[in-house]
Amino acid sequence: MAFSIKKLSKSDTDFTTELEKMLAWESVSDGNMQKLVADVIADIRLNGDKALLKYSEKFDRFSVSSGNELVLGAEAIKAAFNRLPEEQQAALRVSAQRVTAYHEKQLAKSWRYTDETGVVLGQQVTAMDKVGIYVPGGVAPLASSVIMNAMPAKVAGVQEVVMATPAPDGKVSDFTLGAAYVVGIDKVFLIGGAQAIAALAFGTETVPAVDKIVGPGNAFVATAKQQVFGKVGIDMIAGPSEILVVCDGQTHPDWIAMDLFSQAEHSHDAQSILISQDAQFLDQVLASIEKLLPTMERKETIEQSLNDRGLLIHVDQLEEAKELINIIAPEHLELSIEDPESWLQDIRHAGAIFMGRHTSEPLGDYCAGPNHVLPTSGTARFFSPLGVYDFQKRSSIIGASALAASELGKVVSVLARGEELTAHARSAEMRIIKP
Repeated sequence: MAFSIKKLSKSDTDFTTELEKMLAWESVSDGNMQKLVADVIADIRLNGDKALLKYSEKFDRFSVSSGNELVLGAEAIKAAFNRLPEEQQAALRVSAQRVTAYHEKQLAKSWRYTDETGVVLGQQVTAMDKVGIYVPGGVAPLASSVIMNAMPAKVAGVQEVVMATPAPDGKVSDFTLGAAYVVGIDKVFLIGGAQAIAALAFGTETVPAVDKIVGPGNAFVATAKQQVFGKVGIDMIAGPSEILVVCDGQTHPDWIAMDLFSQAEHSHDAQSILISQDAQFLDQVLASIEKLLPTMERKETIEQSLNDRGLLIHVDQLEEAKELINIIAPEHLELSIEDPESWLQDIRHAGAIFMGRHTSEPLGDYCAGPNHVLPTSGTARFFSPLGVYDFQKRSSIIGASALAASELGKVVSVLARGEELTAHARSAEMRIIKP
């Protein structure tokens, strides 16, 4: 494959049109996939474990005779952790500790007050009972995904956290299971794909139905999450990974090239974008890309990603990048500039912001502390990173005294009768104190 990455200049007359073309990402779920996934979900709902066993054999070449053989309990999870090298054990613990410390800051607390009418008002915050996390098992052992999805739920106080991960040929990575041990996963189910999402949503003889499903996955997993939403909560429908780097030309071009690679190696559909006011620097980064690409283990994936969706954007003034950041609303934003702090007030849409030349995106992926489950494909305009708040619920509290109920009941009477809801009105009117 001949390497080529698209270059754009903000001064070009067709810049906006070309940028929109490059950013466009259509749902990978077509009508045929929707039907296939719907059939799998219906089968799991009707046949439970029997259907799970069938799909495990069909898609993962994992043949077992009962649902119990698809479950790993605490002892097996701990044994996997014990098999890891000490270096990996230590790294998993550091990551989990840092992610825990960060997410503890997000805990919402219950509150209440009494207003001037004597009504007690408040909010009661409680955790969900049961959460399922999905961890892909195909391309790489995503131990970091286990930590990022499970720790916020644990910090929130979720009573039971279970995990589903596929086991191709009956095998699952000790690294992934080791992460499950560190974060305190209660059970691991060796199931993948749409069938895993369906099992977690509706339950089978072996798999418990959960309240929320979180975690990344392929197109079948994403489609299944869409279809079970409403029966359970879901985190988000994530698209391909993406990074936007803004650089003033003063960072080593090799660093920037590798930062772009860090997302491009995820998949052919991943997107890596660099913006700079220094045209010569853009050329230097391109030279670094061409120099470093042959050394990469995932060379073909990176190359296709950069060919298909990579972008080098030249702006006349670096300040122009602020507007583009808010248009693109990137999953990961690296501000590789002299004073990144001064830019924050102007950035409205970004999943995670990495400030300064030394703050590479992988720090956030693994151990800085903030969550790496982030909104993609421009959804940072209305979505936030996964956090403790995704596993907490809020109940409103209202408590009226006899006098308050009487006074507010007069207001209710007028409003409810205005809406022609007379039962509402009469319910409140019955509590109005007569002179």
